Amino acid sequence: MDTNQAQTTKVDEEQARRTKRANLRKLNAVPNEEPSKALDSSLKRHTALIKRIRQSVGADNRDQILKDIDSLSLEKYVDEIVGAVVEGIARCKTEKDVWSAVEVISALHRRFPAAFTPSLVELLSQALAPPNRAALSSLASEQREKEDAARISRQRPVLRVCSELALVGIIRDSPGRSGGEWVMKALKDLLSNDPTLSSLPLLSIFLKSYSRPYLGIITPASNAKQISASAEPGTLSSATEDQAKNNAFPALAASNEEEELVEKDIRDRFKRMCEGYFDNVAKKLVIEHKRLQEQDRRNHEAYIKSGEIFEDRQQAYEKMTKSYEKLLASCQTLSELLYLSMPELPTVTQKSESILIGTNANGLLDDIDESLLTAGGKWEDEEERRFFEDILDLKDMVPGSVLGIEEEKSDERTEEEEKKEREREEEEVRNLEREIEGLSLQKEEGAGVNGAEKEAEGADSEDEDEDNAPTPVPGSPRTGAATPPPTSAEAQGPSQLLTAFLTRLPDCTNRALIDQAAVDFAFLNSKAARKRLVKFLSQVPKNRTDVLPHYSRLVATLNKYMPDIGTELVAVLDEEFRYLQRKKKVVKELYETRVKNITFVSNLTKFRVIPTHLILHMFKVCLDDFSGTNVENIAMLLEGCGRFLLRSDETKERFAKMLELMKRKQSMQHFDQRQQLLLENAYYQCNPPERGPRQEKERTPMELFIRHLTYDVLSKKSIDKVLKLIRKLEWDDASVRHSLHKVFTKPWKIKYSNIGLLAMLAYDLQRYHPEFSIAVVDQVLEDIRRGLEQNVYNVNQRRVATMRYLGELYIYRLFSSSIVFDTFWTLVTFGHPEGRPLPRQPCPLDMPDDFFRIRLVCTLLDTCGMCFDRGSQKRKLDNFLTFFQYYMLCKEPLPMDVEFMVTDSIEAVRPETKLYKGIEEAATAVDEMFSAVFKKAGLTTGGGEDSGDDSGDEDGRPDQNEDDGDDEQAAPVSPVDDRAPSPETVLTASISQENVGPTEEEDSDFAKELAKMLLDSSAEAKKVDRRTAQTLWDSSILPPAVRRRRGDETNGDASDLEDQGLMKFTLVTKKGNKPQARSLAVPSESALAVQTRSAQLQDKVEQQQLKRLVLDYEQREEAEELKALETRTRGGAIKIRIAG
Repeated sequence: MDTNQAQTTKVDEEQARRTKRANLRKLNAVPNEEPSKALDSSLKRHTALIKRIRQSVGADNRDQILKDIDSLSLEKYVDEIVGAVVEGIARCKTEKDVWSAVEVISALHRRFPAAFTPSLVELLSQALAPPNRAALSSLASEQREKEDAARISRQRPVLRVCSELALVGIIRDSPGRSGGEWVMKALKDLLSNDPTLSSLPLLSIFLKSYSRPYLGIITPASNAKQISASAEPGTLSSATEDQAKNNAFPALAASNEEEELVEKDIRDRFKRMCEGYFDNVAKKLVIEHKRLQEQDRRNHEAYIKSGEIFEDRQQAYEKMTKSYEKLLASCQTLSELLYLSMPELPTVTQKSESILIGTNANGLLDDIDESLLTAGGKWEDEEERRFFEDILDLKDMVPGSVLGIEEEKSDERTEEEEKKEREREEEEVRNLEREIEGLSLQKEEGAGVNGAEKEAEGADSEDEDEDNAPTPVPGSPRTGAATPPPTSAEAQGPSQLLTAFLTRLPDCTNRALIDQAAVDFAFLNSKAARKRLVKFLSQVPKNRTDVLPHYSRLVATLNKYMPDIGTELVAVLDEEFRYLQRKKKVVKELYETRVKNITFVSNLTKFRVIPTHLILHMFKVCLDDFSGTNVENIAMLLEGCGRFLLRSDETKERFAKMLELMKRKQSMQHFDQRQQLLLENAYYQCNPPERGPRQEKERTPMELFIRHLTYDVLSKKSIDKVLKLIRKLEWDDASVRHSLHKVFTKPWKIKYSNIGLLAMLAYDLQRYHPEFSIAVVDQVLEDIRRGLEQNVYNVNQRRVATMRYLGELYIYRLFSSSIVFDTFWTLVTFGHPEGRPLPRQPCPLDMPDDFFRIRLVCTLLDTCGMCFDRGSQKRKLDNFLTFFQYYMLCKEPLPMDVEFMVTDSIEAVRPETKLYKGIEEAATAVDEMFSAVFKKAGLTTGGGEDSGDDSGDEDGRPDQNEDDGDDEQAAPVSPVDDRAPSPETVLTASISQENVGPTEEEDSDFAKELAKMLLDSSAEAKKVDRRTAQTLWDSSILPPAVRRRRGDETNGDASDLEDQGLMKFTLVTKKGNKPQARSLAVPSESALAVQTRSAQLQDKVEQQQLKRLVLDYEQREEAEELKALETRTRGGAIKIRIAG
């Protein structure tokens, strides 16, 4: 009913908009021809009008602007007004402002149709122009996002105003037609020139406001969350799906095509364009979803194998996730606006087939697959393998003539050629010496440097001059003719390029940059350049060990065509290693040098630049003197390249023996704790222990099918199908029922957003299997109770999901509100002494710095708190919120996130609730609340209006539940912080007393309740009815004063009248509204007296018998409790046994 009414309201609103646009369109079709002589032409008023238009053409300035347009001449200021209008449109935010801008533009259009309108349309078209892709591509990603966001905010109001202008006849495609094609072309240009989908919000905004006139559809009203009280179990999901089917493309059928503001062909083309664009967006969403899943899988594998995820990988994943969520939200918006179904996004299977920990990589497959990159492979992950094995081939990037590949094919060189080469080299050395002298003179004119720096500069100058000599070495083509002597400018060219190359080399910190650096060096290749490069690589600063893997990749890339680079660098590192071995006693001063040397050697080993015999020799040298700094050297070698050496075919046997020798020496020698830890960590990083694959739990096909239905298939669209499939299962089979029970009582295993759907399924199944729904509710309540008793941190997420599930089950009416309120009060009182928390007092199950119960209360309030807004339920929730605030103030100051959560939850259900600032104020409010409840319970005997939506049992006794809930909290109403006891203290004490026998009044109440129960089942219903009538007569008809007088006189008068042979009766009469009682003496032999006496005797016997049974039961219960308490005291800790 509400949905239909909302749908009708939206139809009426859209019809009103169409009528308003049609009327304005008729006005715009006839321009005004008013004489300009009577209009004001003062400069001051014209300037003020232009300024006002530039500020805003919204609803605030509308009336004044329209008044000025009608009273001013404006002919000389049309161009300025056009620019001011475009600026004023940018400040229109709401629909009212947009329509005000349209009215202002329409007024100007009617005044100046030829001078104003064409200029305005041209400026609006420029404002809606797509961005320059070349300019955007040159910006950084963050700057590009800022530019796109700013552009969207500028174009949003312009697009809305242009859409309205096309409907009211100001923007036209041609005479007699609307401007729908103009708007469609503007949107098409924006969307087609947007590969990043940054203009997608513009289409969403356009469809929200103009889907009806331009596409012929309208947005339906949203469905209410809570079901109606008249809904039958088992029909909810069907009704939901039927409604979704009926609302598909709910077109507003126009009575006449002529009433439409946009032509039908334009509407059809516009609609096809939007649907096609949605298809492209959906395809991109599926691609991004697969990429995100693939990246997530890789991160998961890396985390399992290495125990951490590197920061750059994590940042890339977060950025990808943010982009995907933004795209998903936009796609969902388009799906709702266009009434098209979302694409099917593939879900990740529960099995992780690519993670095979502990399997042996036996190399049976030729291709390297990610599933084989496990603990048994050379590399820790796929990224590391690509870095060390996927080396760039310079032949693909650099011409072969530059690399000298053709010359490399020659088999041998003649002696004559070698002699000529030596002569050319000697000539080059002499030329270099002359150049060094000239460069030295130039350097002496500059700032003074020390002798070491001069020597280095001289060597660099020698290398720079060799750039111009065509040295016949592998990697540079040999030329037979001598080159002409270059000019001074040309001589400085290659050396300057090489200097710039070496300057930017430390900034090449990723694979792409270092590969590009290798290509750049190939074009600068010469013998001097190679020498200078080797010198630069061997003098890496001690604190820049982060660039060593990238430098190693550079050497490996160049080493294929320039082998002297690798050979010379390895020789330098080997010499440095030998030097460090001679200086073993210098520990601290050479520590960073050792780290740099071992790290560089390890990375070159993994690139296969260092020969295997050399790295094994280094390891053997350190192992022979297994002490001091060599312990750290071995640890760094194992961490750097030990895994690679142990799993390479050519080194695994020898290196395995060396590792075994190391372990033996480690066991025989004494190392301190730090060295021992270094060696252990390095060994297990090099050779991690093998672990078997994770054993997956075996499940039956039926159980897998049930899990698939609830975890993978369940959604808003498929809930009806899932319900039918579950109903078709073999419910008589105990294993099937057990599997269903496990699925329906573990809401934390499904998506958090699907918990409501699981509750809807439980509601629908209640009609066919009521005992199943009852078992589900019982288990959920048991899980909540168990969570409160255990309070284990690692199940907190489960507890939140369970609390949300409980609220959803109440929304779908699987139980009454009393269970919800019992849960509320249990959350804030369980485990506290006498059920009332005390300020800053530690409680084993609810410490003052533990705020998780507050999160649970907020979760339950957010889920079903809005349902308690009427009658006694409203009063119950208000009372609970008062106590809840006291409970929060008893804890430590709330963290910011918890405080915000509490504020949002309370404002959602009770916006007017007063939040207490201090514990004393809250405690006073709690005392007053309990006093009011007890006072009400003592004065009222029944009734009370309950306008809630609970079951019939609750409506029949609205105050009883409230009294019961308040009685549970009655015990804590005691003096707090040395305050004077409230008047209710005596009442509280009497209520909180335990193990006291029943009073006479309680016996009487018990007899009344027993009489009501026996009324329906006893064979002597008439006698029971007569006794019950007598009891009810005594308790309700007789005035209280008469009942008290009768009770006082009964013992004394009964014996006197029996002696006289009479029996006393009370005759009740009513005079006005006041009942009156009069005593009558009836002979004892009369039938009335005999029957009354026999009934009294029989009632007394029954009451005595029932009293004896109740007392015996209570005595047995007390004995059992004492026995259990003694057992727990002797056993120490309390053991909790959880069934199932």
